[in-house]
Amino acid sequence: MAIASQLYSALARLRRTNVETTPGASRRLNRPVVSIGNLVVGGSGKTPLAALVARLLAEAGERPAVLSRGYARTDPDDGVTIVSDGQRLRADLARAGDEPLLLARSLPGVAVLVCADRYLAGCLAEQHLGATVHVLDDGFQHLQLDRDVDLLIVAREDVERPLTLPSGRLREPPDTIIAADAILAADDVMFEPAGAAPPMFRIRRSPLPPPPDAGSALAVAGIADPSRFFDELRSAGWTLSDTAAFPDHHPYSGRDVKNIVNHAVASGAARIVTTEKDAVRLLPFRPHSVPVVTVPLRLEPQPIEPFRDWLADEIRSARDLHA
Repeated sequence: MAIASQLYSALARLRRTNVETTPGASRRLNRPVVSIGNLVVGGSGKTPLAALVARLLAEAGERPAVLSRGYARTDPDDGVTIVSDGQRLRADLARAGDEPLLLARSLPGVAVLVCADRYLAGCLAEQHLGATVHVLDDGFQHLQLDRDVDLLIVAREDVERPLTLPSGRLREPPDTIIAADAILAADDVMFEPAGAAPPMFRIRRSPLPPPPDAGSALAVAGIADPSRFFDELRSAGWTLSDTAAFPDHHPYSGRDVKNIVNHAVASGAARIVTTEKDAVRLLPFRPHSVPVVTVPLRLEPQPIEPFRDWLADEIRSARDLHA
């Protein structure tokens, strides 16, 4: 490992140790907190899994609040932005950010709040929105807030190339997994926890297949790993006339949309297919002269019932511990 990565790993371990051993270094909300995170820079399905966890909690009778930092917002507020109060949307794309707006649109009955200080957002959710449990989207490194349940996503690349920044993509060294309460490992990960490692649930990742009359499509993605999305579309049965990749959280412009439509027409595509996150950023430019189809990413533990039961037990234990 390069010296720079060794130094980064040491600093990351020191930061986590300092927070865990220093009284008052992290603040605690009154309601249980469930965190979904990973070790790498970029996407690994955190937001779809945060949506799944929030949905499971709501089905169990809870009133979840999703707390997000709102990365890449173009019009951020200084305080807390309520993207959804659980009943209606209260912020647009510029103030919410693409992932919080996606969550708010897809989770009826679930509050979604955005703030760099997620403790402040959680206090507001408890006091004014009646939240009974919180879900942190991308929270494994957010050590300023105490968590009751830490869920850590492990992807194949994390195991095959376990290098921290700047030589690799890991934000923390691989042995940090022992800080998690459960590992959510993709079904293609050749990894089995041992010793004191937390329990592991296998997760299956797949986009929805095309309808019978789908025809060819131009695939568009502005996410952390567009090529993976394109490969998954092909594996799911989509016929792609071509692809168009943009940077993660790319703020689409009118010129971008015009170029995408022209690209689709030139490639002979019958439609444009894109991710849920990209679809949110394309909303302001509707209607489109070429049909735009959103292809959701299905990402959940298999089978789901053991995970549902485990999560319910963890929430009950957290309430008993802090009663």
